Amino acid sequence: MGVLTQYLLQREDIDLKLVELDGESVDYLLTHFPGMQGRLYQADYLRLDIHKLFPGEYRVIGNFPYNISSQIFFKILDDKDRIPEVVCMIQKEVADRIAEGPGSKTYGILSVLLQAWYEIDYIMSVGSGAFAPPPKVQSAVIRLRRNGRTELGCDEKQFKMVVKTAFNQRRKTLRNALKPLLPEGFDSSDPVFDLRAERLSVDDFVALTRKLQGQGT
Repeated sequence: MGVLTQYLLQREDIDLKLVELDGESVDYLLTHFPGMQGRLYQADYLRLDIHKLFPGEYRVIGNFPYNISSQIFFKILDDKDRIPEVVCMIQKEVADRIAEGPGSKTYGILSVLLQAWYEIDYIMSVGSGAFAPPPKVQSAVIRLRRNGRTELGCDEKQFKMVVKTAFNQRRKTLRNALKPLLPEGFDSSDPVFDLRAERLSVDDFVALTRKLQGQGT
């Protein structure tokens, strides 16, 4: 309903493009905020070719729909070289997961994949009382800023596969969780394979991927 966008519309120093899927919301926004005319696109962000809107770099700002926030982050990762910054409100549980470091039970796939490319700042928590009607979940605002990493030092697709496979069976040691990915005859005696996925940092996962590719020692 334009709670955030009304302030972005006041900024004359940015090229603002707006994406909203719901038709009733689009009608409401155009009625109450005429300044959105020509800037508001009724579309599914997950299916939108954002390159048609922004040929170069762009920032992603919004109150993400909580049910698809993870999918939005995966789309951001696909275009990470053109997205220097993301500021968003999401479900607190997801925000905690993204910002968490190794060793926590909330640390997971999104934590590793996003932290590989972005610095994560947990800005603030937002209680349910800030909404009408109040939701049953808590919310949080986080900011992602692109770090200086330009490459992982290993195959990126393999890295994603290792991370996802390791966390899909996070209660198992890596030796057991990663069995589907281990090359025939692979020596898994390295102590790292005695650990569970939640114990590994981004750099640890990079090193592990290199081992599986035969690049590491």
